[in-house]
Amino acid sequence: MKVLLVNGSPHKNGCVFSALSEIGKTLEEEGIESEIFHIGSKPVQGCTACFACHNGDAEGCVFRDELYLGFVERIKESDAIVIGAPVYYAGPPGALCAILDRVFFSASRYLVHKPAACVVNCRRGGASAAFDRLNKYFTILQMPVVSSQYWNSTHGHNPKEMAQDLEGMQTMRTLARNTAYLLKSTEKAGIPIPQNENIVLTNFIR
Repeated sequence: MKVLLVNGSPHKNGCVFSALSEIGKTLEEEGIESEIFHIGSKPVQGCTACFACHNGDAEGCVFRDELYLGFVERIKESDAIVIGAPVYYAGPPGALCAILDRVFFSASRYLVHKPAACVVNCRRGGASAAFDRLNKYFTILQMPVVSSQYWNSTHGHNPKEMAQDLEGMQTMRTLARNTAYLLKSTEKAGIPIPQNENIVLTNFIR
């Protein structure tokens, strides 16, 4: 079993990396492999709502950039996903949301029913709003959301400060153990995933 840990911060070795590393270390203790995937600090193409990815012959997003292709490949190889983000104006960074919009829309078949969680880091405030924003990606794709002992946030302006957030770091470890528990339980049960109905799309007109 493998968990994909997504570093949505432009800082490769910053606070988000430290939080994800704590999760990865605990997962390893539970006998579960993990990988940290950094989205980087370069500009990220957002979704243009062209809907080409939903054509019958489409192979995902029409923008075949390295970030998108690498992200989707790692999702295919993973059994669960944890997305980490810093807090910018009470929300995740725009670059992270840009790639998540594309991946969750065009590669949803690789995400449905996989356990998921998000973690956020802030200096002081805005954590719960960013946490809520990221969880919406999971709940639209029937992904079981893994919980912890508190909302999944850490506090600190740099990794050294963040290490002093003892409750935040404990929350990361609890999240990792709960993720391991869910993956092991699901594997042991061996129950097929639910069969979906054909999706009915409506709007506020009819």
